[in-house]
Amino acid sequence: MEILGIDIGGSGIKGAPVDTARGVLTAERHRIPTPHPATPDDIIEVVTQLIDHFTWKGSVGCTFPAIIKHGVTFSAANVDKAWIGFEAEAALREATGCEIMLINDADAAGLAEMRFGAGQNHQREVVFVLTLGTGIGSAIFVSGELLPNAELGHLEINGKEAEKWTADSARKRKDLTWKEWAMRLNAYLSHLEFLFSPDVFILGGGASKKFDKFEPFLTTQALTVPARLRNEAGIVGAALAATRLGP
Repeated sequence: MEILGIDIGGSGIKGAPVDTARGVLTAERHRIPTPHPATPDDIIEVVTQLIDHFTWKGSVGCTFPAIIKHGVTFSAANVDKAWIGFEAEAALREATGCEIMLINDADAAGLAEMRFGAGQNHQREVVFVLTLGTGIGSAIFVSGELLPNAELGHLEINGKEAEKWTADSARKRKDLTWKEWAMRLNAYLSHLEFLFSPDVFILGGGASKKFDKFEPFLTTQALTVPARLRNEAGIVGAALAATRLGP
């Protein structure tokens, strides 16, 4: 099955058709900068442009950086606050004329990693997929099943919100060495391990490209590995989520 996957981020909105049986893009990815302010009307316009770019008429999977329940966005990370409580999925369907499935961005990345990436051999375990970028996105899988909308980046570590202290953006902002940042990350992962006892941590986001720089300083009992799909994870995961829409 081929489905258009669209990944809405704070800096860019990108998409491509995906072969959902193989987890590969079937056309070159197209990216449009995220408008600012990122209001619902502005984002919907860009999504429409992407659909038109691919002259797409079929199902569409679309990520969004928010808690999403039954097509409604209940939070707003790096986008306009007008998204809170917005009937986003219905509005996207009306504007585009396409069947659209909306999913949390970290959940989408997790689906892709579990099906085609680092989680393939861990379907019977408890797996946490964490995206380390501007913030921390999180997806929890138990025996291959997703627990949606986990917001583990907002846990408190040393009196601070975890993602503000531990995300890759904190490393850059504080000009930390890889070792200094790894100690923060290790404290965060150890806290998650104490609370949930996962078997595997899969680390995605920009920092995952330099996994060898910080991996030696991590001491968790859980297996900790880098994500494999990287920039394509959101697009592939969005398309996977939309397979439930049917042909």
